[in-house]
Amino acid sequence: MKIHIVLVKENLWAAMTDDKTGFVSSYLLYLLAAASEGASAEFHATVRDQGLRVPEWRVLAILVEQDGAMITRLAKFALMEQSRLTRIIDQMIDKGFVERAADKDDGRRVRIWLTAEGRRRAEVLVGEARAHEADILASLPAAEADRLKPALMALIETLEARG
Repeated sequence: MKIHIVLVKENLWAAMTDDKTGFVSSYLLYLLAAASEGASAEFHATVRDQGLRVPEWRVLAILVEQDGAMITRLAKFALMEQSRLTRIIDQMIDKGFVERAADKDDGRRVRIWLTAEGRRRAEVLVGEARAHEADILASLPAAEADRLKPALMALIETLEARG
């Protein structure tokens, strides 16, 4: 059995066997991470070309659909700890992408809102993200492409239910 070393991104290496039956090359967590890394690397270059960092892009993307979200919700979808996200939000406020305001019904709660500039950037990138996703899915056989997102959503739901 021959092992190939494949450059994934920025000196991250993955081992893959010829027959794809080895543990790592068929391990679910490796497959999920490798697919995410490959697809994300392509799009994240677009994000950086727009002058944004990936966490900023994630926040903007969430707020396009859920403007006025609380930081706890943003942290969940941005895939980061709330304390780290709070610092990123502060930087995004300084850049004029978002603003922080107290909840109108409960002044103890803080919500994050897009500014006009934040919305403009987010809408451009969401369009590019949709095109990127469509391109990835179009590279798969139609039956596999149709099953991919529902299967991943079901897996996420199952894992969240497990706590």
